[in-house]
Amino acid sequence: MRTDWDHYFMQIATVVATRSTCPRRSVGCVLVRDRMLLSTGYNGSIRGTPHCTEIGCMLKDGSCIRTVHAEVNAISQAARVGLGIEGATLYSTLSPCWSCTKQILNTGVIRIVYSEAYRLGTEHLNNLPGVAIVHLV
Repeated sequence: MRTDWDHYFMQIATVVATRSTCPRRSVGCVLVRDRMLLSTGYNGSIRGTPHCTEIGCMLKDGSCIRTVHAEVNAISQAARVGLGIEGATLYSTLSPCWSCTKQILNTGVIRIVYSEAYRLGTEHLNNLPGVAIVHLV
């Protein structure tokens, strides 16, 4: 049986997550428009700085603040090469936190698909203007 597009791109996000450099959680993200992969991102340290796997996590309030979230890295990668992502779908192995959600919305992403709910919940994703939210099981 042929895989549908949502599962196909989520499988790619799952592979991208294997590049994560924070042992606390591996998250992968892909940005897609018109069934074309635009950008990928995984949670890891700032470009050129040591990773959690090398020097340990930097914890604040129970969260690692050394890492850049997968969603932000995917958006940043698109920006680095001058690629607009307005109208795109964001696939993430974990639902975005509120901080990432704000950045995602400001880029013009119109659809967020995630496979696992973030530990703080997904209530902030309800009733967002102009964006569809899909929990892909």
